Amino acid sequence: MNAQQVNDNALVGEHVVLEPLTLAHAPALSIAVCDGELWQLWFTKVPHPDDVNDYISQALLAEEKGETLAFAVRDRHSGAIVGCTRICHWQQNHRRLEIGHTWYAKSVQRTAVNTECKLLLLAYAFETLDVIAVEFRTHIQNEVSRQAICRLGANQDGILRNHQILENGTIRDTVVYSIIDSEWGEVKTALRNKLNVTTP
Repeated sequence: MNAQQVNDNALVGEHVVLEPLTLAHAPALSIAVCDGELWQLWFTKVPHPDDVNDYISQALLAEEKGETLAFAVRDRHSGAIVGCTRICHWQQNHRRLEIGHTWYAKSVQRTAVNTECKLLLLAYAFETLDVIAVEFRTHIQNEVSRQAICRLGANQDGILRNHQILENGTIRDTVVYSIIDSEWGEVKTALRNKLNVTTP
């Protein structure tokens, strides 16, 4: 299955809409990334406002290769684009993928935005793409991200030591988490409860 064939519709929730990422989102994402100056966080991979076009182009190139599904995150209440997220490292032969490259404007962090984004992406992964595992990875020093992943109900699988050399020359240890298909029902219920959404 080609990523472009899959990623042709938005994922719609009560609080957010995940829109297939295009270069048309660049101006709004340049504004969102300035909310908190997110590119200053050395342990994340958030683009500088001047680099957003290149950031999107790289994501779209990965989509053409069938490796990634990239989304812009729109806040349904304000109508503003508030961040980005992706399905990536999609191994169709092993029926597993990663949810990553996620960042949000500081003003919507620790709100319903991330919870619903993850609910929509996890439902899409397990119920539409029929995967058996969804992985999350983050820098060992990114405590905010680690706590957010744990709140989703993901389990820590381990730590990849000396995993990557970052642009600033530091060496990254990566913490790996996952949710597997047998856990999805319980995770889905918990996330719905957090959003005060009644399970049908």
